[in-house]
Amino acid sequence: MDLSGHTAIVTGGTSGIGRATAELLAAAGANVAITGRDETRGAEVLDRVRELGAGALFVRADVRSAEDCERTVRDTLEAFGRIDVLVNNAGVYQGNTALGCSEEEWDRQLDTNLKGTFLMSRAVLPHMIERGSGSIVNNASDWGLVGGAEAVAYCASKGGVVLMTKAMAIDHGPQGIRINAVCPGDTETPMETLDAEQHGIPWDEYVAVNSQRPLGRMGAPEEVARAIVFLASDDASFITGAALAIDGGATAG
Repeated sequence: MDLSGHTAIVTGGTSGIGRATAELLAAAGANVAITGRDETRGAEVLDRVRELGAGALFVRADVRSAEDCERTVRDTLEAFGRIDVLVNNAGVYQGNTALGCSEEEWDRQLDTNLKGTFLMSRAVLPHMIERGSGSIVNNASDWGLVGGAEAVAYCASKGGVVLMTKAMAIDHGPQGIRINAVCPGDTETPMETLDAEQHGIPWDEYVAVNSQRPLGRMGAPEEVARAIVFLASDDASFITGAALAIDGGATAG
């Protein structure tokens, strides 16, 4: 997949799937702008992107803020002159039932996972429309396709991402813009590590429980990132409105 001369924005690009995606985009030749709130981790990713020979930019931003999203687009255009790819990766998870979920937990997950995806897309779409091309890839979840226990706000947010992806694909396909979603299953990222810690579950036991799927293991960030880069590239030129499960078969039946 050749993305030479292209520019991509990856939100939440300082760790996990976001970092793996930023590095693979750079390896494919794209300039990469990443957003996040941790400047130290952001600097580490920038160094790696530059080692791969790509232009790099870190924007300290919170996707829940429309102003931050718009500034991210302005800074990226100022640095690289164009935006070809947006990867809406920033997300948070906090498990709970409807009875246990506080309004704060609900708002944090809906605002980050769903509203943040909307705000970043809204900020970048005018530029893509003007150019007549672009690709947006939204990081949803296999729990955006099926329900999950004790994850009411997370499931609501990721299910919203899946259907928002399809709605935007319909709206903006005629303008030359492809919009797809990836739906990862359990993947070995800091989010999963934190979930295990919050539930007091030893990591080995956590991995064993979350490996109960046809392929018998959890995923790696790079496996999701490869699918994201594929969907972002011209190799996926006739794919839009898709929600691709990358979950080792967890939602297969």
